[in-house]
Amino acid sequence: MLVLDDALMTVKAALLDNSSLVRAVASGRRRNALVPYRRVELRYVDLATGRRLQVTAYDETQAHIRNVDEGVIQTALDELLATPYSNWHVDTTTETLQLRVTKKGRPMLHRASRETPAVADRGHDRLKQRRLDESDALFSALGMIGPDGGIKPTRRAKFRQVQDLIGLLEPVVDDAVTKGPGSDLSAERPLRVVDLGCGNAYLTFAAFRYLTQVRELPVQATGVDVKAQARARGNDLAGILGVNDRLRFVEGTIRDAPVDASPDLVLALHACDTATDDALARAVRWQAPVIVAAPCCHHDVQRQLAASRPPDRYRLVTRHGILAERFADVLTDALRAAILRIVGYRVEVMEFVDSRHTPRNVLIRAVRTGATADEATVDAYRSLIEEWQVEPVLAVGLADLHPALRGRG
Repeated sequence: MLVLDDALMTVKAALLDNSSLVRAVASGRRRNALVPYRRVELRYVDLATGRRLQVTAYDETQAHIRNVDEGVIQTALDELLATPYSNWHVDTTTETLQLRVTKKGRPMLHRASRETPAVADRGHDRLKQRRLDESDALFSALGMIGPDGGIKPTRRAKFRQVQDLIGLLEPVVDDAVTKGPGSDLSAERPLRVVDLGCGNAYLTFAAFRYLTQVRELPVQATGVDVKAQARARGNDLAGILGVNDRLRFVEGTIRDAPVDASPDLVLALHACDTATDDALARAVRWQAPVIVAAPCCHHDVQRQLAASRPPDRYRLVTRHGILAERFADVLTDALRAAILRIVGYRVEVMEFVDSRHTPRNVLIRAVRTGATADEATVDAYRSLIEEWQVEPVLAVGLADLHPALRGRG
C-alpha cells in the first residue's frame, strides 16, 4: 500500500525537475489541520540571474510571490510538502500527476501521460498577465466594488472564485485554440465560447474578460440560460461593458438553445443535477475541443441508489443519509469522467474552490483527443454501473457513440 511519504517524494521529484515542470498547485487542507495559504502555485521562471522556482501563495485577499534560488529549492519544497495540503496537482511536459490525501490520511496518487508534450512558459511576468485586477471594469459592472474602491467583503468569495476559474481555465486555452481554429484564429474566425446554464453570468463575463483582455484573443461568446431575466441581465451588462457585439445571451434550455456555430470551448459552471449531463452531452455532440464543467447537485444518481439494493459489501457506505448523498456525488462525477474518456476526451477532475466555501467544489476539465477508449476504462465503467445498478443520464444521451453506453446488462 502506498504511504504518504512515498507519494510526496513522487511529487517532489516532479517539482525538482526544472526542465519539465509546467505548473503545480497545492490546495485544500487535511482533516483537523490548518494551512497558511488557501492555494500555492509553483513554476520555474527565467530571470536575468538564471532559472528560479517561483512560488505564489494566495491568502484571502492577495497573492504573495517569491522566486527561490537554486541552492535553497530543496529546503523550500521540503517545507511546502510538509504543510498539510490535501491536494497536489502537477503538470509536466509529459504527464499530469494528482495526489489527494483522504480524510483518513490515505494518499491517492494518479498519473496520466500526455499524448502531446506540453510547453512550459518561463516568463516571469506571467502571474500579472493571467489575473484580473480588482480595478478591472468588470467588477464594477457586476456591483462587486465598494465605496473604498476595493472588492466588497460580501463579494470576496465570488472574486476568489473568478480568479480560481481563470487559473483552471488557463492550462487548456491553448488546447481550445489549437484543436479549434488554430493558427487561423482571427476576427473572422474567433475563438467560440458557450456557457451552458450561465445563471447570473459572473463566471461567463470573467472567462470572456480573461480571454479577450488578458490573453488578447478574438472571441465570440454565448451565454445560455432558461430564465428570461438571466438573458436580459447578461445582455444589459454586455452593453454596459461595450462587448455586446461579441458576447450575447440567449434564453433556452441547455439541450435546445440556439447557438450559431459549434464552440471551441464549452463551460457548464454549477448547472444543477442532470443539467450538467445535458451540457456535457451537447458539448460532446459539438465535438468541442475543450469542456470545463463544475457540477452542482447530484440528485439523479442519488435517487437511483435509493431505489435499489446496494452491493452487500458496501451497505455500510449507504446506510447513513449524509454518507449516501456524498457517495452519490462522487459516483456521479466518476461516471461522467469515465464516459468522457470513453467518447474520446482526456479528463482531469480537480478542486474548483476551497471546500470551506462550498462542498460543490469539483471541476471536470476535458480535452478532446479523439482517441479510442482503452478496454480497462470501458470494463471498469461497465462493472461500476452494473454493480450499483445505475444508468447515468450522460450515458443515455450519448448511447449511440459507444456500445458500452447502451444501458446495463
